[in-house]
Amino acid sequence: MARSYNDLGVEFKYLIVNDTDRKFGLYVNTVGVQAIRPNSPYPVKDHPSGYLFNAQKGRILREYQLLYITKGKGTFASDGTPERNIGKGNLIVLFPGQWHTYSPDVQTGWNEYYIGFEGSFIDQFVRNGFLSKEDQVLDIGLNEELVTLFSQALNVAETDKSASQQYLSGILLHIIGMIFSISKNKEFEKDNVAEKMEQAKIIMNENVCKEIDPEELAEKLNISYSWFRKTFKKYTGYSPAKYFQELKLRKAKQILINTSYPVKEICFMIGYTSTEHFSNLFKKNTGLTPLEYRSFGKDE
Repeated sequence: MARSYNDLGVEFKYLIVNDTDRKFGLYVNTVGVQAIRPNSPYPVKDHPSGYLFNAQKGRILREYQLLYITKGKGTFASDGTPERNIGKGNLIVLFPGQWHTYSPDVQTGWNEYYIGFEGSFIDQFVRNGFLSKEDQVLDIGLNEELVTLFSQALNVAETDKSASQQYLSGILLHIIGMIFSISKNKEFEKDNVAEKMEQAKIIMNENVCKEIDPEELAEKLNISYSWFRKTFKKYTGYSPAKYFQELKLRKAKQILINTSYPVKEICFMIGYTSTEHFSNLFKKNTGLTPLEYRSFGKDE
């Protein structure tokens, strides 16, 4: 049976904004990710009333939002953009006070990353033409670094530590800068090699706690495995299997530093069946055992 990749579920966070955050000039109201499966209702429930909407009637927000699609397809329309098709690699820019609607195709569903924000800084950014209502759907393509930034923003929001809003603002600026740069340079790309490689990286990133067969992944990308392995290594410096292993170890490091889960449990959480194999692999990669790494990290 074929695996179901990019099955993210739903995860989101709504943040409290105080006067200090507003004075900073840029603050985040919400950040999230959700995988809408085929034939599933949309929008999903459990969002505050200010964010829920009927896809047929649309809605008007009081904030800016960025919506990044990494899988599937659907439609988008606003009071400045006639209804149009959108799909993986598209990023939608939503503006405060603007009517809009969007929804995934019933047959395909989609994966979406989003972040909502306000502030005088972004108002100036828009006034200067860096984001425009005349160009709301940007062809960003599939980009693992952008997905990682959205995921990082969600992680920071969930920790809800002191000054997290300022941390989030920095991540948001990184996202906006990357979006602007990619969208302006996209027209110079002559082929889709980079997009195939980024799609593979995103699939690995989103399924880091599962198992991925590189040959099956190549098949899903409609490319030969030999070409995929050779091109992926040239593109990243790693073979697909080695790259996926590095992602797993990076995830293990995060869990070791940020939680008190036993090593055995972390091993199974990231898809390894042998604690001994995981520990040996970890020490070979870092020079430290998992427990030594945890102790070292907490002493920093």
